[in-house]
Amino acid sequence: MTDLLHQTVDLPCGVTIPNRIAKAGMSEQLAARDGSVTPELRRLYATWATGGAGLLVTGNVVTGRDALVEPRNVIVDSDRAVPGLREWSGAVRGAPSHLWMQIGHPGRVATVPFNRRPVGPSARREAVPGFNLRKPRALSVRDVERIVARFAQTAALAVESGFDGVQIHAAHGYLLSQFLSPLANTRTDRYGGDAAGRRRLLLDTVEAVRDAVGSDTPVGVKLNSADFQYGGFDEGESLDVVRALDGAGVDLVEISGGNYAVPAMEGVAHRDDANASRGYFAGFATRAREVTAVPLMLTGGLRTRAAMELAVARGIDIIGMARPMAFVPDYPARILAGEPEPMLPTGPPTLGYRPVDGYLQLAAHSHQLHRMARGLTPQRTAGLGTVARSLTRIGVAGAAQAVLPRDYG
Repeated sequence: MTDLLHQTVDLPCGVTIPNRIAKAGMSEQLAARDGSVTPELRRLYATWATGGAGLLVTGNVVTGRDALVEPRNVIVDSDRAVPGLREWSGAVRGAPSHLWMQIGHPGRVATVPFNRRPVGPSARREAVPGFNLRKPRALSVRDVERIVARFAQTAALAVESGFDGVQIHAAHGYLLSQFLSPLANTRTDRYGGDAAGRRRLLLDTVEAVRDAVGSDTPVGVKLNSADFQYGGFDEGESLDVVRALDGAGVDLVEISGGNYAVPAMEGVAHRDDANASRGYFAGFATRAREVTAVPLMLTGGLRTRAAMELAVARGIDIIGMARPMAFVPDYPARILAGEPEPMLPTGPPTLGYRPVDGYLQLAAHSHQLHRMARGLTPQRTAGLGTVARSLTRIGVAGAAQAVLPRDYG
C-alpha cells in the first residue's frame, strides 16, 4: 500500500487534488486588526505550500465584523478584501498544493468583547465558562437568510481572489453546527423542529455557495461526526446529514467532531481509546463511506503512515493533518517520501477539565504558527512556557475566553 498516499483524488466538480494528504484548518490569528491579510499570514502559507500536502485549507475566515471567532480573524465582507486575498493566494501559486478558504460564523461563541450580544439558532447559552454569561439572541428567519447570503458572498470573493475552492465550516460548535444540535437549536420554524429542519440552514448555505462559485469550483463541508454531548448532535443524525449532502453539490466532506464543551477534535475525548491512533473519528468515517459517494476527508489523530494508508484502504479519500504541521510544516512530504514519522511533542500538561485542556493544546500550537509567520522555525516543545508566551500574545481580548479551546483538527 506504499503508493496509496501519492494517488490523486478526483472531485465531482472535475478538479483533481494531487495527493491524499491535506493540511486541515487551523486558526492562525494573523490578520491585521481590521481583518485584512498580513505579510505574516502569507509567509506562513508559503511555508506550508512547500510542505507536501496536496490541499491546504485555511483557518476560519469570517463573513463579517460582527462574526469574529477570535481576535485577528481574516474578515471577508466586501470587495475591499480582494487585493489582500490575492496576495494570500499568491503565496501558494506555483506550488502543487491547492488552497481552499474555510468560511465560518461563530454564532453564540463569538469573541468577547467584539460581540457582546452573540446570535444563535435559539436564545440558549453555551454551557462553557466564558460563554454561559452571555445569552445569545435568537436569529429571525430573515437574519438566517442574510447569513446564507454572506457565506455566498465570501465564497465568491475567495474564488475571485485566486483561491482554488472553499470549505463551509459546519463543525466544532460554530453557527451551522449549532443549528444541527438539538441542544442549541430549539426552534419550531423551518430551521428547527426536527432533524430535517435543523440541517436546512447547512443545505441552504451549500446551495447558495455553489450558485456563487459555479459548478467547476470545489465546495467542501466540515462536519462533526458527533458533538459528544448527551442529547446533542449524534452519529445517527450526522449520517443523515452526510446522505443529504450527497445530492447537494458538495465535493468533499471533512469529518471531525466535538465543540467548546467537549473538544474531541483536540483528542481530549479519546485519550483512553486504544483505536485513537487510527484516527479519532475513523469508525464514523467508515460508516459514512457506506452511505455516500462524495469524497471524504478524515481529520484528527492520524500521525503514522500505516494509519493513513489503512484509512485510505477503508475508503477515505483524503487524510487531514493539522497540529502536526504546526511543529513539522513538511510532515506530509516526509510521509510521502517514506521517511520515519517525525517525533512530536507530547503537549502541555493536562488539568482534567476538557475545555481548559483543549485551550492549552491550542496555545501550544498557536505559538508555533506565529513563529513560522515571522520566518522562524517551530520550537520542538509544547510545555507551559510555550503556552504562557501564546497567552501573552493573545492579550486582554483573548484572556476573557482563556479557558476555551479554539478550532484545531
